[in-house]
Amino acid sequence: MNKILRLVILLLLAGTMAYGQETGFTFTMKKELACTPVKNQNSTSTCWCFSGISMFESELLRMGKPVYDLSEMYIVRHTYEKKADMYARMHGNSTFAGGGEYGDLISGSTEVGLVPDAVYPGLNYGEVKHNHGEMDGVLKGYMDALIKSPKLTTAWFAGFNGILDAYLGKIPATFTYEGKNYTPASFMKELGLNPSDYAIITSFSHHPFYKQFVLEIPDNWAAGYFYNLPLDEMMQVIDNSVNNGYTVAWASDMSDRGFSMKEGVAIIPEKNWTDMTDAERSAAFSGPHPEKVITQELRQKEFDNYATTDDHGMHIVGIATDQLGNSYYKVKNSWGVMGKYDGFLYVSKPFVALRTTNIMVNKAAIPAAIAKKMGL
Repeated sequence: MNKILRLVILLLLAGTMAYGQETGFTFTMKKELACTPVKNQNSTSTCWCFSGISMFESELLRMGKPVYDLSEMYIVRHTYEKKADMYARMHGNSTFAGGGEYGDLISGSTEVGLVPDAVYPGLNYGEVKHNHGEMDGVLKGYMDALIKSPKLTTAWFAGFNGILDAYLGKIPATFTYEGKNYTPASFMKELGLNPSDYAIITSFSHHPFYKQFVLEIPDNWAAGYFYNLPLDEMMQVIDNSVNNGYTVAWASDMSDRGFSMKEGVAIIPEKNWTDMTDAERSAAFSGPHPEKVITQELRQKEFDNYATTDDHGMHIVGIATDQLGNSYYKVKNSWGVMGKYDGFLYVSKPFVALRTTNIMVNKAAIPAAIAKKMGL
């Protein structure tokens, strides 16, 4: 073989090996918080409730309470009712779908309390896993037919609730759990959870920092207000929360190419995916590589151009480092026990900085100086 050609081949191989020489990620936990077992939202758009309820369950563990399995579908059902009311009053000019935001959990639990999953599993349609395809279609068809009417009758809301009763089950006014009688309100009171203890935070420069604003994302159908912090302070809130024993509900964009449940990691490579060679793309998940530096400006640009969308809600339950010392958040998903880490994944700090749409945290976990700026 020609010596020059051989040298070129060796150099190319060396370059490929330099990018993909690692044999995988090795994570070391720096802070790991208690959480309940991974659940499965299956074929529903209710990640916002699964991740928020998961955080509430971790809050109970932090408070020294036993393991609770709380009902997501109880809050989901209440939220459907509120969406229907809004959709009718807005003559169809509002979002009506299964998605939502953490504000729906805060307002819903405030208004109707909470119940155990055993009391309201929301599986009244012959399935063992959640599947809202048919129900969502029926509910949307009902509402779209309704708003075409020149005049609404007094029966429409009862009809809507009849559909929910058929699919999710009737709401119990009272129930017995572990030998005690409760209402949803008294059960929540015994849990000791106070929805007003929680704040929803984001970071976008098209609104003033340290103020609240209505985040312009489709699932914020109720026009809920979010606290707005500079990016570095939002990241400080996450770190301070986890390091002080408080988990974080995390809304993000899982459609990013760097998000891989199969590999159990989410990353933002230094190079854009479109600029990588085939070898670089295939090696991206082979181990730690340099990641992009995330600025407030880049974060805003990616939100403004639709590169960052509000796709999925998950639950941050720890902080870890890889074998090179890079920091990651350990995240609990709600897709069942799957992937390399059985339903969990490790998300790099650059990914969280770029793709977070909002977080829900306990106000007690916000650093005092930042809380003061927020008016808390």
